[in-house]
Amino acid sequence: MQLFIQSAKIFTLVLVGSVFALGQQAPPVPAPQSGAKQTPPQVSAPPTGLSAPAGSNLLGNNGLAQPAFLTPIYGLQGVLAETVEGNTLAAQSVDEKFNPASSIKLATSLVALQTLRPEYRFLTSVWAAGTIDKLTGTLNGDLVITGRDPSFHYEHAVMLAKELNALGIRTVNGNLIVAPGFTMNFDWSAKHSGEEFQNTFDAARRSGSATRAWIEERSLVADNQSLSSVPSVVITGEVQVGAAPAGAMPLFTHKSSKLVDVLKALLCFSNNFMAERIGESLGGAQTIRATLISKLRINPDEIAMSSTSGLGINRFTPRAMMKILRGLRDELQRNKLSLSDILPVAGIDPGTLEDRYTDPLERGSVIAKTGTLVRTDGGASSLVGQMKTKSGRVVLFVILNQHGNVVRFRQNQDGIVAAIQNTLGGPAPFDYRPIRLSMRLADSDYEAAKARGEYEPRN
Repeated sequence: MQLFIQSAKIFTLVLVGSVFALGQQAPPVPAPQSGAKQTPPQVSAPPTGLSAPAGSNLLGNNGLAQPAFLTPIYGLQGVLAETVEGNTLAAQSVDEKFNPASSIKLATSLVALQTLRPEYRFLTSVWAAGTIDKLTGTLNGDLVITGRDPSFHYEHAVMLAKELNALGIRTVNGNLIVAPGFTMNFDWSAKHSGEEFQNTFDAARRSGSATRAWIEERSLVADNQSLSSVPSVVITGEVQVGAAPAGAMPLFTHKSSKLVDVLKALLCFSNNFMAERIGESLGGAQTIRATLISKLRINPDEIAMSSTSGLGINRFTPRAMMKILRGLRDELQRNKLSLSDILPVAGIDPGTLEDRYTDPLERGSVIAKTGTLVRTDGGASSLVGQMKTKSGRVVLFVILNQHGNVVRFRQNQDGIVAAIQNTLGGPAPFDYRPIRLSMRLADSDYEAAKARGEYEPRN
């Protein structure tokens, strides 16, 4: 038996060496004739288990043979890398369907920008259902909060308390009524959000997390005047969920950050709650899918959506995802914006790409959306975005993996990006001025998702 095992190992080594040698000796792909359509070679994913590596030559921009960018990885893999002009650098299983995980947020963001526009702001309105006694600073009646801002957080509640103080209101002798669609701190429950709001309103009951969020946000925008006081409103009644009573008087309306800034925070931290809420306001997953198919002329068979955040079972081909990436770039450019205005810049922005591409030569050279599902589809991981090289080339890329170890998938994705950059002179940083996010994304959404195994792991 030992002799048999040793013989088998020797045979396997010889076979692998022979295949490698043949791959290295493969003749280069000839340059296309003038006027001929350029068709890059495809490397199909295997039906099960181990994905097949690419051939040793892939057609580059200039028609010359390029080194192999695609490495063998246990699991299934789809890759499409193109220059901005449309020349294919790497292609693997581009028409096969994969789970894009959180990269689906690119589709949600694109439709949000097309529908709502970059300057759009979510509104939260404050109403008084009663009379205001300015001498005692008391609202004798109910305070009503309406709105569906997916980014409403601690610091925004404190700001509303500050605005009520400016109107002379410090006590509410009634109930707090929140609309059914109101949420706070990425909590789907309107009742629980209302209770958190009530506690945050009252400085004596305000949590340390709420106080820190308020101080950090006001310091970031250099609002020293707000920091010189402690906003506080005491609500003596209970929290109710319902519509504003008849005769309620509007006091003021709070506006969120611009949509483009909300998307930057959403995509940097891959916040599932915000993506689902924004997707819900757009009509849901099927409406977004129909919009993509119509506006980007995507084959309906290439997209299957069950969520707008990437949770669960979704299916995109690398070719369809590339069209979405290009559509997003075009939509941003029409508004004099770029991908770095909404996507994390690797090694610079906080969040999912904070600890990737941190080498001084690589930092800032990749702008992308990650995706990770630890359990779904046997483990799914993705990286979709653009890279810059010293040759001046900007390369768009889509890398989708599933049925394997997500940590190894991420390492392999980084290797593919590095190989392409090195072939084109090495990585070069994009012209980007870091954006300090004013929205403090709480860990509540992260921890809840982690418990389900559907999350973006921190490196």
